[in-house]
Amino acid sequence: MTGPNGTIDLAGQVAIITGASSGIGRSYAQALAAVGVRTVLVGRSTERLSAVADALPTESVFLAGDLADPAVSDQAVALALAALGRLDIVLANAGLYVGGDVADTPMTAIQELVGVNVLGAMATVRAALPHLIGQGSGDVLVTSSVSGHQDIHWEPVYSATKHAMQSFVHTTRRNLVGSGVRMGAVAPGVVLNELWGIAEGASGVEDQVAARTGIRSEDVADAVLFMLTRPRHVTIRDLVILPTDQEI
Repeated sequence: MTGPNGTIDLAGQVAIITGASSGIGRSYAQALAAVGVRTVLVGRSTERLSAVADALPTESVFLAGDLADPAVSDQAVALALAALGRLDIVLANAGLYVGGDVADTPMTAIQELVGVNVLGAMATVRAALPHLIGQGSGDVLVTSSVSGHQDIHWEPVYSATKHAMQSFVHTTRRNLVGSGVRMGAVAPGVVLNELWGIAEGASGVEDQVAARTGIRSEDVADAVLFMLTRPRHVTIRDLVILPTDQEI
């Protein structure tokens, strides 16, 4: 269905959201459910996924697993089709953060970061594309970072994974030209959530928002909702969303 000026009414669509148990992923689920989207939530914690799913106003199922394992992405697509009957949107959002100098970073941490941020996102997209291409429509959005748009020296490994995602989005989008499937990335700066070590409801969050030095997960979800509801002839390939006073 379409709304005014060709904007898309998402009601009734089905979305896979990875990293959905907290932070940006949870906000994605809440924002999409509020406009009638049914969801497949993917993350590591059964308990947290269940809590998110139970609080949504639309039908939701969940799958607990490690996105570094490609089989989890295949299972998520199969679950969407079997339990909810369709698949329209893929939000490849699951991610980890490691900062600091490379020389001080354990190789195990580097491998885990690349496994989730790069290989996990690629596996999620790869698993969904045959279905989306086959039906001639769909949206794939990757949660990147401003770190994928510039080289940030205090987080070289994390920055490298997000540069990889930017290249993956741009090249895969060109693979999809003519298929009816849109692809893009949203790239936040400082988001006041667990990835930045800030617990939900922690004191000081609103102070940082007021100081314009951080944004909420909900702000990123609003941006993604805007991207998804553009008319089908419009693709927002990259959207960078920053706190107004982030010095970067």
